[in-house]
Amino acid sequence: MTYETYRNPVLNADWSDPDVVRVGEDFYLTASSFGRVPGLPLLHSRDLVDWTLVGHALERLEPASEFGSPRHDGGVWAPSLRHHDDRFWIFWGDPDQGIFQINAPAIRGPWSRPHLLKEGKGLIDPCPLWDDETGEAYLAHAWARSRSGVKNRLTGHRMHPDGTSLLDDGKVIVDGDRIPGWFTLEGPKLYRHDGWFWILAPAGGVGTGWQGAFRAREFFGPYEERIVLEQKDTDVNGPHQGGWVRTPSGEDWFLHFQQRGAYGRVVHLQPMRWGADHWPVLGDEGAPVAEHRRPALPPQPAAAPATDDDFPGGRFGRQWSWTANPLDGWATRHSADGLRLTCVRSADAHDLRRLPSVLTQRLPGTPVAVEVELRLHSEEPGARAGLAVLGDAYGWIGLQRGADRAVHLVHRFAESVAERERDAELPRLAPEGRVRLRIEIGAGARCRFSAAPVPEGALPAVPAASPETPAVDGSRPSGPVFAAAPWRWVGAQLGLFALAPEGHGHAGAATFTQFRISPL
Repeated sequence: MTYETYRNPVLNADWSDPDVVRVGEDFYLTASSFGRVPGLPLLHSRDLVDWTLVGHALERLEPASEFGSPRHDGGVWAPSLRHHDDRFWIFWGDPDQGIFQINAPAIRGPWSRPHLLKEGKGLIDPCPLWDDETGEAYLAHAWARSRSGVKNRLTGHRMHPDGTSLLDDGKVIVDGDRIPGWFTLEGPKLYRHDGWFWILAPAGGVGTGWQGAFRAREFFGPYEERIVLEQKDTDVNGPHQGGWVRTPSGEDWFLHFQQRGAYGRVVHLQPMRWGADHWPVLGDEGAPVAEHRRPALPPQPAAAPATDDDFPGGRFGRQWSWTANPLDGWATRHSADGLRLTCVRSADAHDLRRLPSVLTQRLPGTPVAVEVELRLHSEEPGARAGLAVLGDAYGWIGLQRGADRAVHLVHRFAESVAERERDAELPRLAPEGRVRLRIEIGAGARCRFSAAPVPEGALPAVPAASPETPAVDGSRPSGPVFAAAPWRWVGAQLGLFALAPEGHGHAGAATFTQFRISPL
């Protein structure tokens, strides 16, 4: 591959259900964030290949009472990003509440508070359309059968041009049950092109489906349909759900996801053109491309969303999100580098999947080594902190204060059906109370955990190791290989946490420094 070409995926991590818009020479992308906070990530690019994370549009999930604990199957589903009337607009569906809208004068905000546009269960994947030819506005959305008992159809509405209300009760504009072989029709994106109303929408399910295109002369139909992207003889399963964007020179491109198990939904870039019959042609005659000529845009420096973090002043970077709405005091700012996490007291400390106070970022889609330095300050027996790979099953390695006041290196895991974690290897003493943690994540998201001591000057004395409790005396693998697993709708996550047993009063803290992800 040369600079003149790119390889897919262009975003090799879990940027689920992407949508994209161009404003001037800049491209912006958002994606589903489900129950993570902050939500609605905002990415920027000048060439559609190299992307950076520039912020989030949603500071907290509402209502707060619904998102005080992890909800990986709720929250923000399949947002649509648009630019209209000199403002950015994002619409998304919360399957338990309805369709929300926010807007802002600039991509970095300030973003408005969420406005509930249509209340109801199972309303998902909304997309607005402002018709510049007539001045009218429309909205289409799909349905989640898990909440509504309905799926495989798209509903359309007339919308007030200010995006605050719908002007009718809605009408089914595409019924997938009436199209032979089609199922799980969802994720509509609306466009106006060449005198037609267009809906680009996926069907067939996230792992095995295809991308469809629909067109009609009137918004409410009737629509013709065609499959415009499918796996064919490639290794890109279920290529669908994304957005069409046009460059300043008139080139057309389509960004979509591919479901990759523990890695989540990675993002591909497909060339797009309009065929002689005026239907879109995506990829290589409807098949995903692995490598292709770059868009005809000015050359840009190589870029990718940040992963490494030194946590200056105790602040964490944009790549991190909590697993639910955070509370004040979980992370403490200070004058040095390093993330200082409070050991949050919880009755669920035995199961990281239930905890809102885990700070996470996406699992990279290529083999990597993840490292972070950890020091446990808490003197509370049972207090613990560590580095985790989280999903339906999870594993973590870190430090725990024992009943004897000594600090132990522990490595634990929980299967998807387990309600409590258990040891992957017997604990070892960490005489210095400080370790460098490492997870090597190889092909197939198979994880190998290890730890090494970090020598430091005078520290509080801890009991010496006994033959029954060996000390951490060098880096070596800990326990068996662990296969990372996705959460529901969400790829596996890397996590940092600090916990303490139920009780009263401040339980102390742990400090993480020099978080690094490097290729294997």
